[in-house]
Order: sequence, then C-alpha cells, then structure tokens
Amino acid sequence: MTSAQTQGLIAMLTVLAIFVLLILPSVIGIVHDKRVDRQIRKAHEYRTARGATRTV
Repeated sequence: MTSAQTQGLIAMLTVLAIFVLLILPSVIGIVHDKRVDRQIRKAHEYRTARGATRTV
C-alpha cells in the first residue's frame, strides 16, 4: 500500500466514523419510540381485554 492509498483509507474511515456518530442518536431514538409504542399498545390491549374503565 502506498502512502496515498493509506491516506485515502484513513480519510474514508474518518468520514464513515463521523457519519455513524451523526446517525446514531436518530437510530437510538427510533428504537426507543418503537419500544414505547409497543408497551402502550400492549397496555391498551390488556385494558380492553379486561374491560377496565378509566377512573380519572
């Protein structure tokens, strides 16, 4: 590997790392939202099946 190829590889890996750091918070947020939605849906189904009513 020549010096130019090594520098190109380092630059490409740096850009990839920055891209991952920028995207990571969004992915974590999406996963969190999906988990919360699943919990809300499960609680709603449980209350519907039990015939529970809202008490304020």
